[in-house]
Amino acid sequence: MRGILTGISKTAEYIVLATMCLVSSNIAAQQDITLEDDLRPVWEAGLFTAVFDTPEYPAAGQNHTNVIAAPYFIYRGETIRIGDGAIARAVAIDKANYELDLSLAASFGANSEDNLARAGMPDIDFIFELGPQLKMRLRQFDFVENALAAHGSGELFLNLQARAVFSTDFSGIDHRGYVFQPMLVYRQRGWLSEKTALSVSLSPTWATEALHDYFYQVDTDFVTAQRPAYDAKGGYMGTSLALGFSFDATKDIRVFLGASTTIHDSAANQNSPLFIEKSTYSVGAGLVWRLFASEQRVAGR
Repeated sequence: MRGILTGISKTAEYIVLATMCLVSSNIAAQQDITLEDDLRPVWEAGLFTAVFDTPEYPAAGQNHTNVIAAPYFIYRGETIRIGDGAIARAVAIDKANYELDLSLAASFGANSEDNLARAGMPDIDFIFELGPQLKMRLRQFDFVENALAAHGSGELFLNLQARAVFSTDFSGIDHRGYVFQPMLVYRQRGWLSEKTALSVSLSPTWATEALHDYFYQVDTDFVTAQRPAYDAKGGYMGTSLALGFSFDATKDIRVFLGASTTIHDSAANQNSPLFIEKSTYSVGAGLVWRLFASEQRVAGR
């Protein structure tokens, strides 16, 4: 789908910047679990910064460290909410145990010359994904009434996510297929103290052939003695187990830590010469600094 924005590099840059802002806004909100009796600003804005060490692509043999710094914005309106655990959602389809909103994901690009398996092949561009998400609350846990009173309250969710995938090198945007990623998420507020939060998630991923081609296909132009030709196919990509923890460093600064491992065993393209590791890991740390907030407050939504 090269040619959508061919030659309009500034537009691509703006899309990436917007994606980064939305990602940071989403992370900022999701790391801070909201309880129903919490009072939060109607809107808030600030800065988000983090460092991530992640695989250069799924099942890659090498990791890469990236740093992100971006603004974030959250709006908790009566009918429209932005950045508060999702990009945007309409209250009309926000029920007690069901929510329909937008799901966003993004990953940094990688220089193929720095990757032994991909040397001589095109670089992997910045990737962003966007699509609908159905979020279902399966169960609520209130530990206040029993011996676990010090451990606060928790919720178990099932998120059904389907996203279109795009990549950009800042001169154009390519469509890279679609992903389906159901996610089982447990989040607990007050794990160690009132302002700490713990999250654990499990998420298998399936993708169409176009995305698998981008990561695992080897065309004849890039065949070497160590890298035979390979025709990738769509299907299962891997399952990730992620753990996150966040806490308030000050009234306006929240710190988060995260780690995940992805198991790629039995993935559709594990026979590709670009498929190196059956398990990979990611780690990250960062902070959210609230600089501005409205005086008006609303109950946690």
